[in-house]
Amino acid sequence: MTKARSAAAPSNAHPRADSRSITIMDVAREAGVSKSTVSLALQGSPLIRAETTLRVQQAAQRTGYVYNRRAAELRGQTSRTVAVLINDLMNPFFGEVLVGIERTLAQAGYIPLMAHTNENVERQKQMLLSMREHNAAGIMLCPALGTPQTLPKLVQSWGIPLVILVRTLGSRSGYDYVGSDNEQGVYLATRHLLGAGHRRVAFLGGRRGVVLEQRMAGYRRALAESGITEQAQAIVAADPTRAGGYEAMHALLRTPDAPPAAVCYNDIVAFGALSALGEHGLQAGRDFALMGFDNVQGTAHANPPLSTVDVRPSEIGEHAARTLLARIADPKRPRQNTLTTPTLVIRQSG
Repeated sequence: MTKARSAAAPSNAHPRADSRSITIMDVAREAGVSKSTVSLALQGSPLIRAETTLRVQQAAQRTGYVYNRRAAELRGQTSRTVAVLINDLMNPFFGEVLVGIERTLAQAGYIPLMAHTNENVERQKQMLLSMREHNAAGIMLCPALGTPQTLPKLVQSWGIPLVILVRTLGSRSGYDYVGSDNEQGVYLATRHLLGAGHRRVAFLGGRRGVVLEQRMAGYRRALAESGITEQAQAIVAADPTRAGGYEAMHALLRTPDAPPAAVCYNDIVAFGALSALGEHGLQAGRDFALMGFDNVQGTAHANPPLSTVDVRPSEIGEHAARTLLARIADPKRPRQNTLTTPTLVIRQSG
């Protein structure tokens, strides 16, 4: 005598009566739209009205449909991911640049995939190869120190749109570039301090690289226009970090007849310099005039508030993202070279 089988469903049965997988057609029927409308809405296409997109998203949620973006990209041989390689994320300047990049890409339906190269050329190379393997729609790169000038041609040979930002690689021709006018910015800062009556002005921070060369050119141009000889220059090399600025200011103040004013390589160097001044019993703006460069958000709340050169970091990010999107849309368009115009922000430090 055989035992009767239980009619109860197994405990791991799917809660839906129909065990078939949910498809995009199910979502289309639920939302009362076409299959193509569902696809575009789930991609975040601007071609679909906001209320329709919301209806599709709600229908997808009710039916349990999960949109596989990667599969859609493979089907269409497209990608909505943009690689962003940054050399130094410890500097808040790049955080503000990334805000501008992310905001602009998001509006166009792209997602940034960020990587930190930490000034390591070999790591940068490996990350670029990885982005190529992952079919990035485009690449934005702030090159690590020592990056070969041939890199743009290499990436372009892969068929991937490229934008170089902040640091140039040799000439600014042959690739899309977005940055700031470094020479003009430091020229304005140095001229401001000279115009305030300081006959000796130091330059603090930076060790090597094209950005340092450009900023030093602005410093020297302003001194030359005021009749100050090269022998009267006071240049203290240091890492472009808070610790570097701290050490550079200590070194400057230990020199005989130290200048009473300085332009810093960037705002982070200036923050370190402010700390060193305090340890010597000096106050920026009262005993020593100090200028930063970049105008990161923390400058307005330094003690005292830091005078600086505003290059509008988030705008650099926005310009870079728009330039890349334009290159993706039209690979044959003329190369673009965009520089933000620096302006002085005078606060209490100098």
